[in-house]
Amino acid sequence: MRKVLVYDLPTRLFHWLFAGFFITAYAIANLVDDDSARFSLHMLAGIGMVFVIILRIVWSLVGTRHARLGDLALNPVQLLAYFKGMFSSASRRWIGHNPASSWAAVAMVGLGLGLGVTGYLMATGSESGWLEETHEILAHAFLVVVLLHIAGVAAHVLRHRDHLQTSMITGKKQASAEDQQPVRAVPLAGLAFVILTGLFMGYLLQHYDAQTRSLNLFGTTLQLGENEHEHADGHSDGDGDDHDRD
Repeated sequence: MRKVLVYDLPTRLFHWLFAGFFITAYAIANLVDDDSARFSLHMLAGIGMVFVIILRIVWSLVGTRHARLGDLALNPVQLLAYFKGMFSSASRRWIGHNPASSWAAVAMVGLGLGLGVTGYLMATGSESGWLEETHEILAHAFLVVVLLHIAGVAAHVLRHRDHLQTSMITGKKQASAEDQQPVRAVPLAGLAFVILTGLFMGYLLQHYDAQTRSLNLFGTTLQLGENEHEHADGHSDGDGDDHDRD
């Protein structure tokens, strides 16, 4: 059966940038100490992840057919039928997002935005314990959804033998009908996607102060880690107070 282009370039770029930012942020959060200077990269990656989510939401409104919100199959009945079809001969093939991947996409975007909001609140000084706990729960939930998504792709490939795993690399899938029309690749939009992401990450690095570990994000100061200089000054002031009291 012939293959047609289903996922345009911006959609595929988002998929890999989104994955890369999350993996970077999650790995740093779990492998690097909070008081390490490198921990700030966790938050920078998180901000980058939210940025590409925003770009993807915009593209879901103006992009090609299978990049749009309307392509998502979010009917619970369809999801149940999809899972039943995995174990029967009456399974339906979806040229775009199938119900399982549709729900996974919505869950990951929602969790990604939740991570961004809770991270932002912590970085602006809201030190409530529930924020940190919620942030960690969202991160672990995100990882669970990712693993379930990967398992679902593997199960689909074993069931249909259609090389679905490469669709987010080549953008192509087996046509579901002889008259199936490919979407446009829109390489210029893909290039714009990469340039905007690069410019934004450059902006973050330019406005990040490594000494104070703070970021000036469009006029708002985000504290991405302990300010070692203030911490040292605080100890010095405290010693002075003790001396005066003596």
